[in-house]
Amino acid sequence: MTRLILWALIVYFIYLVWKYIRSPRRRPAPPPQSKRLPQMMVKDETCNTYLPMEEAIKEIYQGKEYYFCSRDCRQKFLDQKKNAA
Repeated sequence: MTRLILWALIVYFIYLVWKYIRSPRRRPAPPPQSKRLPQMMVKDETCNTYLPMEEAIKEIYQGKEYYFCSRDCRQKFLDQKKNAA
């Protein structure tokens, strides 16, 4: 009887080792990281919103660069400068 229990324990131990080797614990894959670099944000002078420089409409007025979120904001800015002058 003790031999049967001993053999059962040996078989169970072999089963555990085989199960451990067969399915190793894997670490979860890290979340995918964006390869885009952080973009510099610029302020729209008309509506006071911030947007990435690459997406902004650029206007040089009297030697200074201004950025706008839309053509409408750009046109409002130019109209304000023209009326102020």
